[in-house]
Amino acid sequence: MKINKATYLISSPGFEQCPKLTQPEYAFIGRSNVGKSSIINAVCNQKNLAKTSGTPGKTQLINHFEVMSSNSKGPWDKWYIVDLPGYGFAKVSQSSRRRWEQMIENYLRKRPNLNRVFVLIDSRHEPQKIDLEFIEQMVKWEIPYTLIFTKSDKEKPGAVARNVQSMFDILRERLPFLPQGFVTSAEKKLGVEEVIACIDQYNRLYAEDQQS
Repeated sequence: MKINKATYLISSPGFEQCPKLTQPEYAFIGRSNVGKSSIINAVCNQKNLAKTSGTPGKTQLINHFEVMSSNSKGPWDKWYIVDLPGYGFAKVSQSSRRRWEQMIENYLRKRPNLNRVFVLIDSRHEPQKIDLEFIEQMVKWEIPYTLIFTKSDKEKPGAVARNVQSMFDILRERLPFLPQGFVTSAEKKLGVEEVIACIDQYNRLYAEDQQS
């Protein structure tokens, strides 16, 4: 699949204000400062589509991006990437954090065309409690998800491999099924094609489901 065009569409303060769309969409979420915007930009092959920031908690709205793609097997496809606020260590008030959590939960559980959630994990660190809890919540809500391990170029390959393996070892003990996962680097474009191929696969499955 080739990404032909990606454009910012709208930012919404809550699930109720999100645009009424019929095409599949893919949400990206992770701890604050996990490199979410950088991965979105790498997938769309644009430097400044999603705004990057060194300040945790910068994303505070539900941001929709419209993506046009094509492949050899059919016409252009239209789908959406959704940049969700990060969870975790942003320096915000308790009330703001609760509001974000409710906004994210409502979006994840009530968005009918949400095809998959990409949960981003910083590969430089050992498994974090907050990431494990969020993954378990996704399973409880029965929301389909895939893991993306970010910033693999910022740590030695051996350490990244150990951290990723440790995450899957813990999940194997806690979950009935292990999720799919990709090790990525937005800067080096490592793993980006695999993420795009994953989206292409789920676009096809979504189209088949709509036709059945």
